[in-house]
Amino acid sequence: MREDVQVLFKNRRPGETLFLDGYRAAGGYQALKKALTRMTPEEVVEEVKAAGLRGRGGSGFPTGQKWSFIPRGKPGIKYLVCNGDEMEPGTYKDRQLLLADPHQLIEGLLIAAYALQTEVAYIFLRYAYEDCARRVERALAEARQAGFLGDNILGSGFSCEVRLHRSAGRYILGEETALLNGLEGRRPNPRAKPPFPVNEGLFGRPTVINNVETLANVPHIIGGGAAWYRGLALTEDGAGTKIVGLSGHLEKTRCVELPLGVPLGEIIEHHGGGVWRGRRFKACLPGGASTAFLTREHLSVPMDFDALTAARSRLGTACITVFDDRTCMLAATLNLTRFFARESCGWCTPCRDGLAMVVWLLEKIEGGTANQDDIHMLQDQARNISGQTMTGAMWGPMRKDYVFKVGARAFCPLADGAMAPVEALLRLFRDEVEEHVKKGRCPF
Repeated sequence: MREDVQVLFKNRRPGETLFLDGYRAAGGYQALKKALTRMTPEEVVEEVKAAGLRGRGGSGFPTGQKWSFIPRGKPGIKYLVCNGDEMEPGTYKDRQLLLADPHQLIEGLLIAAYALQTEVAYIFLRYAYEDCARRVERALAEARQAGFLGDNILGSGFSCEVRLHRSAGRYILGEETALLNGLEGRRPNPRAKPPFPVNEGLFGRPTVINNVETLANVPHIIGGGAAWYRGLALTEDGAGTKIVGLSGHLEKTRCVELPLGVPLGEIIEHHGGGVWRGRRFKACLPGGASTAFLTREHLSVPMDFDALTAARSRLGTACITVFDDRTCMLAATLNLTRFFARESCGWCTPCRDGLAMVVWLLEKIEGGTANQDDIHMLQDQARNISGQTMTGAMWGPMRKDYVFKVGARAFCPLADGAMAPVEALLRLFRDEVEEHVKKGRCPF
């Protein structure tokens, strides 16, 4: 069992929250002090680049590279936004981080703000996370009183204010430009790109958006160094650790911190206690509801970005949902697709109408009233909505040797993500789909 490397969870205690005194006793805010007194903003950006930190919210985009896109010479205010709108089904890692150690996020946010030279940062938090909001508010007040937040932080001349914003809800707010619209009080539909947020984001100003877990890694990179951080991963191209959430048909459902690159099967067996009730593993979603199913043949795949892309899925949030051998995978896919159809913002036709069409087709097949034409129509809908061939890997970190993307049809990645389980259902469990039609009922 690989639970010895604890970075983000090193201060985690069951049922407890670490506030300022405990956080400082554990070395908290030393990385902020180092960044402000011994490093230039450009050096902080380069250190994060060298560390190989990639976005932990699902996209996997290189964090330092994103920071480097912010225009340096443009006059006027810039913004930093922390995306805490954690509504991906099966994902609860950010909540665990905030409940355990809210100052870790605040320190990472302040270091990022210094690197970007932004004086205003927002934490955009999921509406249901009221328990997290109370802890973050207390931590912000403590940090302000101790001189880590506000004007002239630690006498460095750098000032930054952090504001907590409680979201009004809906899954679409996890998309970064929809989040910006929601933060501005507008209808939370995605924006056209370009312009990208780093050039024209919140209130029309340059803006960087990072996920809670992503920012929580920053103090450890600055404190421990890029080489140390890269060395935590088990894969050659990996870097750091990852919070892995376990749910579904397992003996133990919990959050654990592991090095990037631990094999999927090892996580399920050792950290999840294996499949529940003595049953067998059938499939899983490796990174939340918007990732493609994996089967028994994938249990040796390392839980890292490129390895999962090669397996035609994604790391996503690294929150694994396991299905036992008595699960109807068509019913599971229908449940997921209903969620995505309900959460569509309705801004574009492929998502608004296409997802409803996919739900209708899956309901026909599950209900035993479908024929072969309905299966072909389902396959066409999946292809048309995502703008992919059915042999292409799902959307995600772009790799020339793995991803064969035809071109997205929907306005944002919600529809692409919704089609990931559908595509995998037709590719991996086609026999089950066919059996529904032949028997005129669900065979499970």
